[in-house]
Amino acid sequence: MQSHTNQGKTVAVGSTKVNLFFGILLAVVTAYFIWWGLEYTNNYPIIFITATVFGVFMAFNIGGNDVANSFGTSVGAGTLTIPQALGVAAVFEVSGAVIAGGEVTDTIRKGIVDLNPLSIEPMQFVFLMMSALVAAAFWLLIATKKGWPVSTTHSIIGGLVGASMVLGFQIAGFDGSVATVKWDKIGLIAVSWVLSPLLGGAVSYALFYQIKKYILSYNDSAAEVLQRLHEKKRLIKQEDKTAFEKLNEIQKLAYTSALARDAQIYTDEDLTEDDLDTEYFKKVYRLERERYEVDAFKALQTWVPLVAAFGGAIISAMLLFKGLKNLHLGLTTLHNFLIMGMVSAVIWMAVFIYAKSLENNNKNLPKATFILFSWMQVFTAAGFAFSHGSNDIANAIGPFAAILDVLKTNTMNQQAEIPTIAMVTFGVALIVGLWFIGKEVIQTVGTNLTKMHPASGFSAELSAAAVVMGASLLGLPVSSTHILVGAVLGIGLVNHNANWALMRPIAMAWVLTLPVAAILATVSFLLLNLVF
Repeated sequence: MQSHTNQGKTVAVGSTKVNLFFGILLAVVTAYFIWWGLEYTNNYPIIFITATVFGVFMAFNIGGNDVANSFGTSVGAGTLTIPQALGVAAVFEVSGAVIAGGEVTDTIRKGIVDLNPLSIEPMQFVFLMMSALVAAAFWLLIATKKGWPVSTTHSIIGGLVGASMVLGFQIAGFDGSVATVKWDKIGLIAVSWVLSPLLGGAVSYALFYQIKKYILSYNDSAAEVLQRLHEKKRLIKQEDKTAFEKLNEIQKLAYTSALARDAQIYTDEDLTEDDLDTEYFKKVYRLERERYEVDAFKALQTWVPLVAAFGGAIISAMLLFKGLKNLHLGLTTLHNFLIMGMVSAVIWMAVFIYAKSLENNNKNLPKATFILFSWMQVFTAAGFAFSHGSNDIANAIGPFAAILDVLKTNTMNQQAEIPTIAMVTFGVALIVGLWFIGKEVIQTVGTNLTKMHPASGFSAELSAAAVVMGASLLGLPVSSTHILVGAVLGIGLVNHNANWALMRPIAMAWVLTLPVAAILATVSFLLLNLVF
């Protein structure tokens, strides 16, 4: 009892130290950015500091909800622990934000509002963006603490809609308020509430059904046969031992000599059953033939390398067409497809060679399956994280970059430059948010919606990546968060263990995201106008 108490204290102390480290890290990075930004903007220091706090708070909550959502399947499957997921996210999310986040960003996300008809002052525009940031951040915090994975893009859009409508009402009355919003885009968002999870679930169901049928079920059957053969071999040994004890001394001597001869030639490559003298070795020989015919590693050597290669193609496509698009590398579509082909070929060879190296030890079959899919799942999660960092960080950095641009130039632009130091600061806030408040969403996605195995986690993440890529190319209105949740439910449908009761509050949260963020932004905008 004392040892358990001491162990608990050690864990608590360790957790406290990590919390302190991340808290200090975020405070130091934010303080340095504020010090840098005061000279960069040269205007309205109080507004700049307030906007920075709102922006970092938004990035913090994106980490707690969106990043946690991305890594939930990896943690739930047992592929990564939460600290390991944090490490992978730290490298790839921040790298995606800094390397491929883009030099400029749209100041109005997705063109959801149109402020051109309104004659607004630059500072009104700043308050609008600040209101959208703080409103979206508070809604994300509420949803995260409840364990609801929601769309950060829809959250910031809701904030922009609410703040724009109240600003339009102040300037041009009711008609001006309504005219600021592109309601057809709002309709597309409503469509995405249904379309995103359906697409994610359908692709995930189709992929995991095939993986389960041709790989997991095959491996389970092979493992059962191998276990029966192992038990049979144990019985042969026991029967031989019992029979040996019944022999007299002369018979024992002769039988022992025959066993020694059979043991000596048993490893010969051209050995046949007729070459053996003892019944024991003949039975073992027949047993080995049966085990060989099982071909236990057939699925790992045939299908897993192909699935891994397909996954490599999808993730590299996501990086090339989506994650790295802001770098303007000058790669043509042909170049991208050739790179995808090379990545797939390398992955196929690596997985095949690894699977081939294990075939002489049939006891490794379940472990080998777990390890292979664990590697594949980490690969897909890392690619997803890089793409997420390079794209969805704009939900926080977009409005904030617009604020910085106005404070520096006193003019409003459709696009704004993003200083690298801002990307680093917001990237750090993402990771700190994942550590402090991401556990509830990780629990929801990785465990509570359905039970996960590395194979099912890989299927969910890969399906989500494929749907995000396909939807982007086709221009379909989808949410990566909703797609991944749908993909997880697709896994639950295959395994017949989806938690539909938990899906009800999550679906309600999706519907509430835009209006709640809009209401919070309306209140925030009015308060900011009163304070400043």
